[in-house]
Amino acid sequence: MLEHRFIKNFTKYKFLLAELVKRDITVKYRGSALGIFWSFLNPLLTMVVLTIVFGALFGKNIPNFPIYVLTGYLTFSFFSAATKIAMNSIKKGAPILKKMYVPKYIYALAGILSETINLFISMIVLVLVMMATGCPFSIFNLAAILPIFFLIIFTVGCGLILASINVFFKDIKYLYGVFVRLLMYGCAIFYPITIIPERFILLFYANPVYCAISGLRDSILYGTFPNPFVLLYLAVVSVFALIIGIIVFYKSQDKFILYI
Repeated sequence: MLEHRFIKNFTKYKFLLAELVKRDITVKYRGSALGIFWSFLNPLLTMVVLTIVFGALFGKNIPNFPIYVLTGYLTFSFFSAATKIAMNSIKKGAPILKKMYVPKYIYALAGILSETINLFISMIVLVLVMMATGCPFSIFNLAAILPIFFLIIFTVGCGLILASINVFFKDIKYLYGVFVRLLMYGCAIFYPITIIPERFILLFYANPVYCAISGLRDSILYGTFPNPFVLLYLAVVSVFALIIGIIVFYKSQDKFILYI
């Protein structure tokens, strides 16, 4: 019954979802002379800076360091940006939610979808850098869609949880900002995981975002299929996070109107 209602609402409001996605993309680049071109330029410039700064320290131990950095940065940036926009989505949609009925999850989902589009646009930069650095292409590159797909599922679950909490607990956005900065250093974006003491390695593989980064690097940088065990763990955690996110959101959404 719940699934039927969800599908019916989704179909009924898919036009609104599309408009919200376009709005989020437009607002992100409003006032910028380069507009959506920043989706190309931002990861490219970040990759160049990180390669220059950390290449001398770690570049000798990592083949094709620019690709190593770019795969980590794109993956982490998507998760960070998508969860933050989802977290603030209900408050941002308050003017409409107070006046008429709209499925509230539409706002969180629209924010995540807009960042997903930005991620796939940024992937063009990854392909160009692969060509420029001589990174070989292979059939295993197509497997990159698997860690990305599961990361999107995980992000939706986390986004729904954060959106619910942010309605009732205003300080979550500040705490989450600190958490995201810590998470960045725990994703091995610009350093090899081999420098981590063995007793801490499991902490990295317990991190779904790092698992997605590892899977992306396997398929893109190393030309192999992502580690099946890491991929399976990422899939299970992602589905679990989505289920928890849906439950938390649906149990709390009726009280949103009292706090927004």
